[in-house]
Amino acid sequence: MDFYDLKTKTPSGKIIKMTEFKDKAVLIVNTATKCGLAPQFDGLEKLHETYGKDGLVVLGFPCNQFLNQEPESNKTVEEACRINHGVTFQLTEKVDVNGKSTDPIFKFLKDKLGGTLGSAIKWNFTKFLVNPQGKPFKRYAPTTTPEEIEGDIKKILGI
Repeated sequence: MDFYDLKTKTPSGKIIKMTEFKDKAVLIVNTATKCGLAPQFDGLEKLHETYGKDGLVVLGFPCNQFLNQEPESNKTVEEACRINHGVTFQLTEKVDVNGKSTDPIFKFLKDKLGGTLGSAIKWNFTKFLVNPQGKPFKRYAPTTTPEEIEGDIKKILGI
């Protein structure tokens, strides 16, 4: 299995193939609008605005597996993120990041980049950076802010 073999869907059900992001760095984040870490949406948007032209793609995967902190539906999640945080980066349909229904993208990333306490996602805003060659580069804890990832983004984008 290769990163570029994977796909997901937008909240409206349109398929997004990871092949669309060949030669780009991809930052994948499991998000939740009611989480205490939700202010990270602002930092993620700033990364998207700053480095999108250089080849960074930010993908937010809404997930409701942690204390029901993503109550929005696929229909309302984009609007909530846009209104509350100015999000313009791509969001996906709601997914599971753990358990038997784990989204294939998160299964792939967890297999390649296990966490400190095993591969399970521990909380909202766990982040994975995939390099422009489609190789998982690094996994970041939920408390790692988007600003703290900026150096790695610049490094893999060669800027």
